[in-house]
Amino acid sequence: MQKVLCNSLVFIFLVCLVGGGEAANFAAYAFAPATIVTPLGALSVLISAILSSYLLGERLNLLGKLGCLLSLVGSTVMVIHAPEDEEVTTLEEMTSKLKEPGFLAYAAILLALCFLLIFYLAPRYGQSNILIYLAICSVIGAFSVSSVKGLGIAIKGFFAGQPVLQNPLTWILVITLVASITTQINYLNKSLDIFNTSLVFPIYYVLFTTIVITTSIILFKEWVTMTVVDIIGTVCGFLTIILGVFLLHAFKDMDVSFGNLPQVLQNEEPAPVTRDDKNILIEVDNSRGGELRHCLWQ
Repeated sequence: MQKVLCNSLVFIFLVCLVGGGEAANFAAYAFAPATIVTPLGALSVLISAILSSYLLGERLNLLGKLGCLLSLVGSTVMVIHAPEDEEVTTLEEMTSKLKEPGFLAYAAILLALCFLLIFYLAPRYGQSNILIYLAICSVIGAFSVSSVKGLGIAIKGFFAGQPVLQNPLTWILVITLVASITTQINYLNKSLDIFNTSLVFPIYYVLFTTIVITTSIILFKEWVTMTVVDIIGTVCGFLTIILGVFLLHAFKDMDVSFGNLPQVLQNEEPAPVTRDDKNILIEVDNSRGGELRHCLWQ
């Protein structure tokens, strides 16, 4: 009985932690540019790796520590060169943003690509190509992040006394968010069931973040007021985070540390030379010829 109660308390505690994290993530999208919020999600990977090494006894090798350091450096660079979010305070302003021709064309391309991936490519190549399911999750992520951004504006307007519940856009955003998150979870779980986790998460992070940043640029025009230095700094910070996440996941099973680094870098023993039948026959003939010459000499 005590064990069941303890497990239940642990489960409730974990649910509260996950719920609190998602609530904080939701608030971040409501108050900060998606261009900076989404790449900083790499910090959750970093913190998970560190806590796993201390609490669960999982070993964090040298490459993993280097990946954590690179993720931290890249996140710092992105924060320093972060773009300014264009002020959108009402659902009417959000509606005008969504109706712009550039975003409508971009959303139509994403929808067409999503339908192509789900109904044509996924049934044929989803079981063998890791990019298919992850591309679906990433493309759908553009709609989920945009919906979260709009709902954040709606929640702020609700507490400000604005009639957001009477606005059709609020319910459109809710339906879009539920449908997109459900689709993302479905195909991400399929990908995790088939492919190696150490490959799934880095690829998904790169694809998802790239599409979300592109969507944010087109929808909210966050990079319009940025200088060339800030643009270069943001891109370099993002690439540094990608490298860090890749090192953290792709080589986590390798036994690499400062102690055995010389052995790891040492050249391996040369592989045995494979000889064909012709070489073997020549060697046999040479050995027989040598025996014959030896007998004649005697």
